[in-house]
Amino acid sequence: MSTVFQTDNRSGITYAYESVSRWDKEKKQSRSTRTLIGRVDAETGSIVPTDGRMKGEKIPKTPTKALKPTKYKRLFYGATYLLDMVGDKLGLTEDMRQCFPDMYEEILSLAYYLILEDKNPLYRFEKWGQTHKHPCGEDIPSQRSSEIFSGISEDSMHQFFRLQGRRRAENEYWAYDITTISSYSECLRQIQYGHDKDGDGLPKLKLALVFGEKSRLPFYYRKLAGNILDLMTVRTLLSEIDIFGFKKVKLVMDRGFYKEENINGLLKDHLKFIAAVKMSLVYVRDELDKVYGEFLNFEHYDEDYELYSTTVHYEWPYSQARPYKGDVLKEKRRVYIHFYYNIDRAAEDQKDFDRRLMALKNEIVSGKQVPEHEKLYKKYFVVKSTPVRGNRATVKEEAVKGAKRYFGFFALLSNEKMDSSAALALYRNKDLVEKAFGNLKERLNFRRTLVSSEQSLNGKLFVEFVALIYLSYLNKQMQDARLYKFHTMAGLLDKLDVIECFEHPGRRLQVGEVLDKQRDLYAALGVEPPTSL
Repeated sequence: MSTVFQTDNRSGITYAYESVSRWDKEKKQSRSTRTLIGRVDAETGSIVPTDGRMKGEKIPKTPTKALKPTKYKRLFYGATYLLDMVGDKLGLTEDMRQCFPDMYEEILSLAYYLILEDKNPLYRFEKWGQTHKHPCGEDIPSQRSSEIFSGISEDSMHQFFRLQGRRRAENEYWAYDITTISSYSECLRQIQYGHDKDGDGLPKLKLALVFGEKSRLPFYYRKLAGNILDLMTVRTLLSEIDIFGFKKVKLVMDRGFYKEENINGLLKDHLKFIAAVKMSLVYVRDELDKVYGEFLNFEHYDEDYELYSTTVHYEWPYSQARPYKGDVLKEKRRVYIHFYYNIDRAAEDQKDFDRRLMALKNEIVSGKQVPEHEKLYKKYFVVKSTPVRGNRATVKEEAVKGAKRYFGFFALLSNEKMDSSAALALYRNKDLVEKAFGNLKERLNFRRTLVSSEQSLNGKLFVEFVALIYLSYLNKQMQDARLYKFHTMAGLLDKLDVIECFEHPGRRLQVGEVLDKQRDLYAALGVEPPTSL
């Protein structure tokens, strides 16, 4: 049992509620019941019992920023204040309150801890919580954090995704990508052995993230079995986006998601997209061959990206199965192929290719052929063998010339009219997802998960995701303000974290000294500096 204080912004009156927490076995969630016990006297800080007319008083929807304290406390406040303001600015706090009314403060406190205590395990929360002002205001023991993770339901998470998605501009492109997270536990259903990007030999869980290209904020994620191929996930993504009610969707995807079926699905739903495509595709090479001779002309040079580029129209062979008619619709749909040529990349590709050819030739001459390389031997060499001279390998010049023809080129496919420079700018912004994966794995300490139950895994992933939204906002602001020239994110947060606040019964929150340099940091991050309330 605990006492909770909340202020009604309309009247300015702070009310006290008796909060009793319990575990709902059926819903498998932590629940709490609040009973109004009185209002807080502004002068003395004491609780004055209310009369019968206030028994039906509703808890205010907007969370308070200055709860009246019942004890004297001096706490670190500067960094958690920053996160409070970011949460209000992004609508995070309000959305969390709506979706998790009984434990949103605890979830936010855990997210704050993950952000500010780089790589520290959750069992150290108590020490941090005693010295910092945070939404919950109380300790969250390991047992309680496990209950919180288990109490985060799929329904509440999807409601949160829907609310956050509506706050993102639907006319912006959404970057979509997938990463892997290793696990020491093999008892979870989706922990499977698949492509080992991390090289640690552990089974994996896959995590798909969707980011707004302009906002650079994540608003949706989905966990997948570790053995699911990336290209198989697009149709499910489109289905879930449709469930959320988002219509004007624009996706940016890398080559791992390219598949004719996926492109047809995007065209069918009239969704805009930019997707990287392989240069080995026949139609891509055919279209490049048409402009190959004039590709390196001066008018195709892009000074911003220091490469050559051009855009061509292509009639996509669209097909759609129509079970209700018992046929397959086939027609042409206009798309655009954006070609790019990077001289430095071409030189590197050629050197790597020549090294590869030399290694293959040495294998042939030495008589130590590798069975897996037989196709390459036949493709690039004429091999002759004599009893005296042994094996001799002569390069097939035409085959080598054909392979080198496309070195340095890469291509993007889109169905929205734009020039090649704009398409590349949008595609390269997809790198923010990679950086987000880095933050998730390194700063938020989620490279390997130790949870052993499905519910705990789902809940911890969600808390990590909430923390990632804050980190992504801070990362964007630091990039825009060019703060990375002088600070790391951890260093910047540490500079703000030293600002103290003083809580004492019957008086408003007092904030300690704020230096001009700290004020400048708040301003660069789009936040007003803290003041005494």
